[in-house]
Amino acid sequence: MKKYYTRACNFYFNKTSESNLKKGISLPVGGNKLISFDTIEIITRNTKKKVFIKDIHKLNSKIKKKVLIDINNICKTKKIPKLKFRNLPILMGVLNITPDSFSDGGKFNKKTLAKKHINKLINDGAKIIDVGGESTRPGSKGIVQSKEWMRVKKVMDYLKSKSFFVSLDTRKSFVMKKALKFKLDLVNDVSGLSYDNDTINFLKNSKIPFVLNHIKGSTENMQKKPFYKNVLLDIYDYFEEKLKYLRKKGILHSHIILDPGIGFGKNLKHNITVINNISIFHSLGLPVMLGVSRKRFIKDISNENDSKQRIGGTVSACIYSMLQGVQILRVHDVNEVSQGIKVFKKLNHY
Repeated sequence: MKKYYTRACNFYFNKTSESNLKKGISLPVGGNKLISFDTIEIITRNTKKKVFIKDIHKLNSKIKKKVLIDINNICKTKKIPKLKFRNLPILMGVLNITPDSFSDGGKFNKKTLAKKHINKLINDGAKIIDVGGESTRPGSKGIVQSKEWMRVKKVMDYLKSKSFFVSLDTRKSFVMKKALKFKLDLVNDVSGLSYDNDTINFLKNSKIPFVLNHIKGSTENMQKKPFYKNVLLDIYDYFEEKLKYLRKKGILHSHIILDPGIGFGKNLKHNITVINNISIFHSLGLPVMLGVSRKRFIKDISNENDSKQRIGGTVSACIYSMLQGVQILRVHDVNEVSQGIKVFKKLNHY
């Protein structure tokens, strides 16, 4: 049986978006009037076809029914407790309290340095702080849960005192449970909730929002010749099946964020394909997050222009993702990304 997918495309922004919405020319992404679209791409495993919103009524009844469900998911307002989706994108600042993360390992191990960096991320414009105590770079091996928690614990009290939105980057339910006693607003498990069998029960009982990530393989082997039949649609199907599974397990809330996992079991071609078509995931009806910050694909593209921080490539990829309606961007260099976005928005204001 042929399966159809719907990708929003041809986006409008700011005043142009608001004007087109009033005229009925376009539809909002996530209920936000500042970004809208007037075209969809109907995709199967073998075909692609672009259709203007105004021409959807011409589709055959079976396809039209599926498309209208997807469009409703794209347009509906997204909600995560304590997050505001009006001024997008939301920047998630990365705080790695590790000795071996791929780009900043060892920089914030000490409590004083971690606190200083938290203040910088907040002042630079981060709305979420994502705290991680275990590296998940390609080839990394896991550490014992108690050691990971001792790293994370250094800043949990401080973040609680700041009354800031806290995300925990961990695969272990032990660390999640420990953090819950301090302050925890979001769980960001890169394993797609597959590493620890107790994680789903923890999320069910605590009702804490979480990021549903895509990864192919484990952190140890994910970059060893990753293969997909169709990387974009394979990830979409993964999300769809995983969400059905979570519903069966009793997680009935919709406080879930989707992250297709750039660099997690994907080569350069896979990463570019996903970023180029990231708006397809809006039709699952949940906020979309993307982590492109300092990733290897920037080096692969820039070659001799690569730099250690990869700030230029990060800003470029973030703005491109924003232009497809991505709601949350996970970044190391919050100030630079925020600056780039502010300038783009001002230049594109009219």
